[in-house]
Amino acid sequence: MMKKALEITPNLEPLFGTRDENLRLMEDSLHVRIDLKSDAVQVEGPQESLARVERIFADYEHLRRNGVNLQNGELHGMLKLVVCDPAVTLRSLVESGKQRSAGIKRMVQPRSLNQRHYVEAIEQTDMVFGIGPAGTGKTYLAVAMAAAALLAKKVSRIVLVRPAVEAGERLGFLPGSLQEKVDPYLRPLYDALYDLLEPERVDKMLERNVIEVAPLAFMRGRTLNDAFIIMDEAQNTTSEQMKMFLTRLGNNAKAVITGDVTQIDLPNPRKSGLIEAMNILDGVDGIRFIRFEDGDVVRHHLVQRIIRAYDSFGRGQQELPLTLPESDQKRAPSKPQ
Repeated sequence: MMKKALEITPNLEPLFGTRDENLRLMEDSLHVRIDLKSDAVQVEGPQESLARVERIFADYEHLRRNGVNLQNGELHGMLKLVVCDPAVTLRSLVESGKQRSAGIKRMVQPRSLNQRHYVEAIEQTDMVFGIGPAGTGKTYLAVAMAAAALLAKKVSRIVLVRPAVEAGERLGFLPGSLQEKVDPYLRPLYDALYDLLEPERVDKMLERNVIEVAPLAFMRGRTLNDAFIIMDEAQNTTSEQMKMFLTRLGNNAKAVITGDVTQIDLPNPRKSGLIEAMNILDGVDGIRFIRFEDGDVVRHHLVQRIIRAYDSFGRGQQELPLTLPESDQKRAPSKPQ
């Protein structure tokens, strides 16, 4: 065990996080003890861990001096990656994020280990499935990677697809053109685009069909060349729709399929094309499956707790006996003849 005092300045205080959550993360993950003094941070622990904490402080200061100001949620996510892997540093994450995000308003930066695997899989593989609960960044990261590929001229267009299935509601007959009727189903994809690119630029690309947003039914019979294709809410596809979509891939095309198997809105959830594809395509060369967990949620911290509560409730329901125990059966009133 060794001790080291790291000098701090007011500019370093954002590194500590809300209620010092980033310091607690370093303590728990790197097995060190961190004490805040008036003009220094006292760190105690194994030599290797001390060196890693010191590197985090030095990298943060270097980035700040070079005009990189990380938001707290973004910084906390990056630190989770840094403490998990000794080969990863704050500086390397920011540099790779900058390269990935040329021309985009926001830096495309994974905030969890699974998000990092997801981004790397999209970069290295032509077809990737991102499967997991709401709020884990599946769609947002996919749209960000698509926008980056388009701006880097790796593809000539983006195709964003969603099955038009109502989420437990009856929307009835919507007024307007066909595009106006399906737009409500595709709104999350538009939201991601406008968050990543200038609105005027998005509108021009949509006008020129450089970015196409369409319901899944419009994909039948097409071959999509030189394109980055994303299908969102894939859990709401039928078996036939999923096979149809997966076979649209043309030359120099990349596909990302996202979905959450706990939110199936089909009349028969067992017929989900996503679940079938997970079984049929697992192990197929050139296809990657990235599974997200509640720990990957990057929305409000309550979302993570809500997902865990629903998972626990679901498991409890599955464990309930299908028939009453004998003692209860004796007490249960008999059915009228």
